[in-house]
Amino acid sequence: MIEELRIRGLGVIEDARIPFGAGLTVLTGETGAGKTMVLTGLDLIRGGRADVGLVRSGADRAEVDGQWLMTPSAPVGIRDRLDDLGAVVEDTREGDVLILGRTVASTGRSRAVAGGRTVPAAALGEITEGLVAVHGQADQLGLRDPRRQRELVDRFAGRDLLAEVSGFGILLEEHRSAVRELDDLRTHGQEREREAALLRHGIEEIDALAPEPDEDVELKALATLLAGATDVVAAAGAAHAALTGSEGSEVSAVDLLAQALRDLQRVEPLDPAVEPISADITRIIDSVGIVAGELAGHVAGLDADPERLARVEERRRRLSDLTRRYGPTLADVITWRAEAERTVAAADGADDHIEDLERQLRALTDRLLDEAGRLTRARTVAAAEFGRRVTAELRELAMPDAEVSVAITSAQDIADFTSSGADTVTLMLTPHRGSDPRPITAGASGGELSRVMLSIEVVLAGANPVPTFVFDEVDAGIGGRVAVEVGRRLSRLARSAQVLVVTHLPQVAAFADTHIVVTKGSSGQVTESSVVVVDGDDRVRELVRMLSGLEGSVSGAEHAAELLDLAAAERLGAGR
Repeated sequence: MIEELRIRGLGVIEDARIPFGAGLTVLTGETGAGKTMVLTGLDLIRGGRADVGLVRSGADRAEVDGQWLMTPSAPVGIRDRLDDLGAVVEDTREGDVLILGRTVASTGRSRAVAGGRTVPAAALGEITEGLVAVHGQADQLGLRDPRRQRELVDRFAGRDLLAEVSGFGILLEEHRSAVRELDDLRTHGQEREREAALLRHGIEEIDALAPEPDEDVELKALATLLAGATDVVAAAGAAHAALTGSEGSEVSAVDLLAQALRDLQRVEPLDPAVEPISADITRIIDSVGIVAGELAGHVAGLDADPERLARVEERRRRLSDLTRRYGPTLADVITWRAEAERTVAAADGADDHIEDLERQLRALTDRLLDEAGRLTRARTVAAAEFGRRVTAELRELAMPDAEVSVAITSAQDIADFTSSGADTVTLMLTPHRGSDPRPITAGASGGELSRVMLSIEVVLAGANPVPTFVFDEVDAGIGGRVAVEVGRRLSRLARSAQVLVVTHLPQVAAFADTHIVVTKGSSGQVTESSVVVVDGDDRVRELVRMLSGLEGSVSGAEHAAELLDLAAAERLGAGR
């Protein structure tokens, strides 16, 4: 539950600390005193929109800190989320305490904190979703939305139905995806066949040449060689002749080396030192012979045939045409062909794919209809009990002849299904005997809507409880005996949860376990001293103000005391 809210620089609130107790806590005060700012601060901690206009004039930022006592009843998932965020839950004598905070700078920047860690503002919403439920007059407007009415029945039905709704949404999207794919195959079949025909022509063109990877690079080098083959042959022949003396050369390298060898060999007997030199010349002559042989082989392999060069240039031209159409490189051409072949194969197998999709769609349709039927049956059972319980609550709120029922209509065409199923849920109200049931959006007054909403929340609190409920003037438009009954119902709800209420009704305030009065100081701001927990005579005076606006009214004081006695008797009878 919420133990305390600290607000600084928010709207009319300069600096205030608001303590909350267990049971029922009410906030009262003159219009404009700042009660709504308390709930605005709570909304910021719940991840609400950080509007720079909330920052008090002259302040550089607005700050809100909330202290939560994490009771054992707190949802386990919240602690898991806190662990994921690295948030620290403090272990105190009173129990585990969680601090959540929000800062809004006048420049527009916002900062969210959970357990000492900076977190996204959305994370605050995830954490507090299971800790507090806030309801106000906006919820009464939301009650006019059919989707909201369906959500209320589903929440009442419980987690099993909510899980089935989630699964239905996934199944419906799978069905719609199959329908879209099948429609696309049928609608664009001729277009795909025309595309496949063009791709087949391209594949045939490429296959006719059967290019190899990097063939264009290799052909370019070969063309360069063939174009200069005559010059290469002449130069290689001259070099071979110079080495070996062939082709009429008068002097060759071999002849000169042989003559040098013979001259040295004649003087070897006279000078043994020239013998190693003679051996070196012999090796050189052998090397020259090897080189000459290699050169002769290369010359023999050279092709100076102009026709071959023409054939190479023609293939290069045809490969260039392919790269211009399907390139820009030969590798791209080969990749294009592979992809085109897959596309053509898919087009050729489209008929088979359509048949497979049709079988899949029939199976999905059967599953979808079956799941929709299950949801309808579960909702019908839950709706009957939901209507019965809300009706019982309404009769405690001075609407003894009122009856709430739930009308469920189911779409027959899958195209009209939503992610929540086939059902449209409408809450119907019969306000008194002899009247016909009418949708609450058409037949309920503001006061009746307030009581219907409160009844629903009391019923949902028993079906899906959260530790804390906050009500912002849900008692608007009612008064007198009805207001007493509203106070009584809120008090009973507070037996199992913490309930915070902003109210203008003394009949409601009298039932509070903790009564907080918010006032403005002489400066027009709410400060620490402007938020007071009242009791005894101070509480009586506040109730008198709420009853008549006349300070010191004896009759008002008697009425206030009577209200307090009534509330005390209610709590005594409830054992608290």
